[in-house]
Amino acid sequence: MEKLPKNADKDAEIAANGVDIMKFVLAPDSFKGSLSAEGVCRAMEGGIRRVFPEALIEAVPMGDGGEGTMASLMSAKGGRKARAAALDPLGREIEAEYGILELDGSPTAYIEMAAASGLELIRPEERNPLDTSTYGTGQLIRHALDQGIRRFIIGLGGSATNDGGAGMMQALGLRLLDGQGRELPPGGASLLKLERIDADTLDPRIRESEFTAACDVTNPLIGPNGASRVFGPQKGASPGDVALLDRALARYADKIAEAGFPDVREAPGSGAAGGMGAALLAFLGARMLSGIEMVLEATGFRGLLSGADLVLTGEGRLDGQTLQGKVIRGVCRAAREAGVPVVALCGSVNLTGGQMDELGLAACFSLVGGPCSLDEAISRAETWIADRAEQIMRLLRVRMQ
Repeated sequence: MEKLPKNADKDAEIAANGVDIMKFVLAPDSFKGSLSAEGVCRAMEGGIRRVFPEALIEAVPMGDGGEGTMASLMSAKGGRKARAAALDPLGREIEAEYGILELDGSPTAYIEMAAASGLELIRPEERNPLDTSTYGTGQLIRHALDQGIRRFIIGLGGSATNDGGAGMMQALGLRLLDGQGRELPPGGASLLKLERIDADTLDPRIRESEFTAACDVTNPLIGPNGASRVFGPQKGASPGDVALLDRALARYADKIAEAGFPDVREAPGSGAAGGMGAALLAFLGARMLSGIEMVLEATGFRGLLSGADLVLTGEGRLDGQTLQGKVIRGVCRAAREAGVPVVALCGSVNLTGGQMDELGLAACFSLVGGPCSLDEAISRAETWIADRAEQIMRLLRVRMQ
């Protein structure tokens, strides 16, 4: 049977060693609530080595700006973690961490908003985007400012909030006032009472700083594709809550423009992370950058594809949202440019063949072999990833014979 095609680098290696050594690049996202991206890489490698024990394996844990991205960047770039006191989405004191890395010769803080404002920090029954706040994320920015840092990357994703980044800005000194001149309380619902924005007390160090928002969505702030309607329900918003929150963010956008800041209601990415993108764009002058593209560049992913036979990627759920810019889409785009096929392992798969072709996926496999509970799927993910990787390798071995 005809062997898999190889490129010139791989052919040279075979000629020098007399051995056909397979090369695999592992580039998964984390499986939320189950395994980190590093853990997924380890499981994939375990399955591969059952069939190809001598394989050359490049493990590149991925992230798209949400949870796990800091770990991916620090794995590629080094750096250190900083810890700071912060408030969780419901105002409870916690300790959260962020990364400090050298990027382009400058110390840069990478702050995942999920670290202080994330959905994983509150129990399912506590989810209520009417009340949850991004204040803790602002505290982490302020802590980094105190360390002398003036370059920031804010990873948007995994938020429990729908407050348009209002809490973050309040932590940085911005005053959001009601009709009586009182500071608004936390939460997205309170924005319905916003009458005036006072930027005079905004931390002056903000003007000296550069902000980048790492984001995997392009949703606007309000409307049918906005923050509240698309992402609110997964944060605990009822249909009535969704409508209220959308009105609140519309008023917020009005007052932002009235205060002389950019009108961001339709700006791509302004609806990311419950509208956090809007605050970053309007008040902090942030530029939006695809989270996955940032990680691909930082990890040198495209260079690792040289000589590769296959890329294995994966995430917890493969569906229509994957087409909008998540890890698998970015990995497939880069691999397609290099002529390397990509196979995905996912907790669940809900894509058509046409959508797979659009992504550039050669194939995708669900980890779940039959009916099971969510708890079972989470607990057995590592084993199932290794088993599915082994089966893919067995198919490759047949193809090579």
